[in-house]
Amino acid sequence: TKEEFLGENINMIMPPDVAANHDQYMKNYLSTGVKKMIGTQREVTARRKDGSTFPCVLGLSETRNFGLYCGFIRDLTAEKKAASEMRAKTNELVRNESIVLGILNACSNALF
Repeated sequence: TKEEFLGENINMIMPPDVAANHDQYMKNYLSTGVKKMIGTQREVTARRKDGSTFPCVLGLSETRNFGLYCGFIRDLTAEKKAASEMRAKTNELVRNESIVLGILNACSNALF
């Protein structure tokens, strides 16, 4: 829930392999000032409370003068599913077009 998430480290929604590196990314930023993720958005895999994962866009911004960070997340599950379905439909149309062209070619050859 929103209440469980507010004020917590963003790594709570990351898979363990990514979460393990998150604190090091922040230490690097704080020591070098080089922003690699802050101020950008990136497609990543996030983890739900039940442990399942999902694709999302993650953005991170830094508040001025307070040393706080704000993460933004947008679930891409529906978009990824729609894109997959569109690819499947496109592939089906291409297969059907090949069949139709084959039939037309056979008919043309039979007539001439």
